[in-house]
Amino acid sequence: MSLPEDTQAPSVPRVESDVAIDCDYLRDTLLQLLRIHSPTGYTDPITRRLGEELERLGIRYELTRRGAVRATIPGRNSSSGRAVVAHVDTLGAMVRELKKNGRLGLKSIGSWSSRFAEGARVSLFTDTTILRGTLLPPKASGHIFDNQVDAQEASWDAIEVRVDEHAYTKQDLINLGINIGDFVGIDSQPELLQNGYLNARHLDNKAGVSILLAAAKALRDQSPLPVELHLLFTISEEVGSGASAILRGNIAEMVSVDNGTVGRGQESSELWPSICLADSSGPFDYHLSRHLLALCRKHNILHGRDVFRFYRCDSASAVDAGNDIRTALVTFGVDASHGYERTHLDSLRRTAQLIVAYARSQPLFPLEPEMLESISEFHETRETPVPRISPEPILGPQLAASENPEGSDR
Repeated sequence: MSLPEDTQAPSVPRVESDVAIDCDYLRDTLLQLLRIHSPTGYTDPITRRLGEELERLGIRYELTRRGAVRATIPGRNSSSGRAVVAHVDTLGAMVRELKKNGRLGLKSIGSWSSRFAEGARVSLFTDTTILRGTLLPPKASGHIFDNQVDAQEASWDAIEVRVDEHAYTKQDLINLGINIGDFVGIDSQPELLQNGYLNARHLDNKAGVSILLAAAKALRDQSPLPVELHLLFTISEEVGSGASAILRGNIAEMVSVDNGTVGRGQESSELWPSICLADSSGPFDYHLSRHLLALCRKHNILHGRDVFRFYRCDSASAVDAGNDIRTALVTFGVDASHGYERTHLDSLRRTAQLIVAYARSQPLFPLEPEMLESISEFHETRETPVPRISPEPILGPQLAASENPEGSDR
């Protein structure tokens, strides 16, 4: 398969990895999850589906009050653990206005452009039922408005829901039971091609959730892992809070699995995972990131590196909440993120392979207490040593006093 000219070559030879993943399971699980609407704030249905799947896999789990899920795969050491995290919530919208013309004004949920909303089919969740509709600009017909259709601004003020009911006045909407604050779920519209490319909305981050489930399936029947592995499924990443409320004190490391932005100025690819070294919240942990890179090389997993500028993930919210943990970000490549997205099944499979390899690997550091008592306990790994002393600066020859006859004021 040929690659775009500006795509960085993968970091390891094209040799098949020794980590086995059930690719049919990964694909089928993702297609099932894409059918379930889960805009941030309306995630109960997908939480229930996730619980059912974990029970089917025989993996123990628990839920927070609001429905975030923490599953656990046992390890030989349960006093210190590591976590991998993906979010089940997606972009969406909410009703903010019942219009006189029988249409609905919207507020976006999450950060996404209204230009990607135009033409989308949606489900409207009222207090009593689910209605269907379409997102359209106010001037939607070229036969009526001619080139005024193209002259409209791209903003959420210029997007409205046309409900597929007898709804031509504000009173019609009220009679249908529609209220301010009703959630609007955007159809994912997945299309999977035989060559492995998958187009859909909400690959961010239902693909990440499917990767974690496929990795869990590969790990569940093996001998105990070196340390406990917690699978965290968060419900509010798209609005910034993410993993802030689901961590426990025994988790020393956390790897986020999310979409990697593919396009101009980036090095990510739709064909393999990238280890992101920094995003808009700052750098990720030096040692943990390079441990993941070392695992890719060891297990022949095609991979790349990237830095994201306009991006924030569950790891950032965990650190913002005051958790003193090492964090890293592993991404599967996605083109047109937060729009009509595309990825390739190879990227998803290879990302799952990396998560399995990480779970099987020995702890990055010996068991670390929450607070260290001396610098001698502050460890570094053999695979990611850090220079302890900076090189001495190179200084030019100093001017002798005798060479400055007019004194030091000159």
